[in-house]
Amino acid sequence: MRNGLDQWGHALPFLRQWEVGRGLAPEEDAGRDTARSGFAPCLVTLLRLSAPPRFGADAGSLPPWLLAGLARTGHLPLAAELALSTGDELRRAERLLAVVRAAADAGDVHGAQALTDSIALRQCRDQALVGQVSAWARAGERDRAVALAETVRYPHHWAVTWALLAKAVADGGDTRAALAFADRAEDHVLCSDPSAAKVLVLLLEVADLVGDRDRADDLADRLEDWARSRGRHGGGFDRDRPRPLATVLVRDLGRGDLDRLDALLRRPRRSPLDAWVMTVVLASAPASTDVETALALADRTQILLGACATSSGEAIALCTAAARMLALHGQVERAAAFADAMHAPDIREERQTQIVAELARGGDTGRAEELARAIGDGAARSHALVAVVRELARQGETDRAVRLADTIDDPWLRDHALVAVVPETARHGQRERAEALARTIVHRATRARALTELAEVLTESYEPSEARRLAVRAAALDGWFKVLPLLERLAPDALVATVDAWTGGRVGEPTDRADGRHQKGTRAPAQADGADR
Repeated sequence: MRNGLDQWGHALPFLRQWEVGRGLAPEEDAGRDTARSGFAPCLVTLLRLSAPPRFGADAGSLPPWLLAGLARTGHLPLAAELALSTGDELRRAERLLAVVRAAADAGDVHGAQALTDSIALRQCRDQALVGQVSAWARAGERDRAVALAETVRYPHHWAVTWALLAKAVADGGDTRAALAFADRAEDHVLCSDPSAAKVLVLLLEVADLVGDRDRADDLADRLEDWARSRGRHGGGFDRDRPRPLATVLVRDLGRGDLDRLDALLRRPRRSPLDAWVMTVVLASAPASTDVETALALADRTQILLGACATSSGEAIALCTAAARMLALHGQVERAAAFADAMHAPDIREERQTQIVAELARGGDTGRAEELARAIGDGAARSHALVAVVRELARQGETDRAVRLADTIDDPWLRDHALVAVVPETARHGQRERAEALARTIVHRATRARALTELAEVLTESYEPSEARRLAVRAAALDGWFKVLPLLERLAPDALVATVDAWTGGRVGEPTDRADGRHQKGTRAPAQADGADR
């Protein structure tokens, strides 16, 4: 994610409405005296007590992310059983596919492979096999990966299967084998196939990884041809349609090469380059892009804008991307010119805030703060100051970030800004100060969000006991759902407890090992180890 405003985007007003509606935090945090030692069963018990009594009429109504979480935390048999309990054949196959992918990503390739065989719907089983091929290769079982690739049934999956295998092997450093698998992928590429662009992008990455410059250049040309064959607006708007050509142009940018971009601009009527493609290029430009290249891109963007209606959605998106790129490189006046070129006065303040945010992200936080304070609209000014606070925190200037946050007039936006400061303070070795700062956040739900992010930092720094203690406090303040993203690392048994609470049943797997990990393939009541002590 680029910054805090991007993280929430248009959801920010809804977040505000929810957190303000939850009211103010109590003088003394609920849960401060709970789980002083961070004992995991306390968190499990809290989840049991606060989760809704029944999520649905059957276990098949459980959300897919929960099943995937079970698979990632060693509860694959339970995840599979719950997925298989879904009545509809298509939904059952899709849930099993999600569980297989989660297990493979977690390194349980044997369990994922066994579960793949239970997928009755052949199309979904084929999709599972495609993922299994690269998973086995990453696990060092190349022969098994190749044998599995040969069993993929449908021809439209063959090219991407071998391309993924080539990428996995190239990542492992075996240049010769990677190129051999890339050749097999190319044997099955059909330009008429919708997945052709995805395969060519993968093969381009492989060629760059192994250092085959000629092959990479040829693939880049083929991707341009693929984009040209689709036309400028062929097939209607598709969020992923601009990406193949944009990938090629960004690759060129990384080498300081604008020749292809210039050639596309010289033939506007026959060119696949449009505002959406250029928007993706500007947003994806390498971080190493220098000011000279950024200005050159701005000049070319201006040329492309001449072919757009300045009030159209694509022109507004392109101007916004150009303004943000220029602000990131400190070119505020040029950025403002792009922002003003949009005939959309209703979002003028939003554009100013974005320029401030990018200028701060580029390192010039002092100038960003000056621009933020110069914004006439009070709400927009507060939003811009939030962006500067978040960037100051990211750069480690937490004291200055706190002082600036205290100048924000809007109480909730001040709290929202501090949510970014709390975890960064902990990352810089001041955990107790971070926790004290979280207690100054006045809105209950916002404080819970800050405590959750602080718990995540402590999880990263291998302090699970303290992280669980903070997770309990967050859940006590604003409900069980606040800590769900942390459960996989903090208290895997709590996922089983949540399933038990949602389904009203007693499901789970017993443990008989000192490290608390579960036996595979066994069933027992869902009492997590010590959960009700």
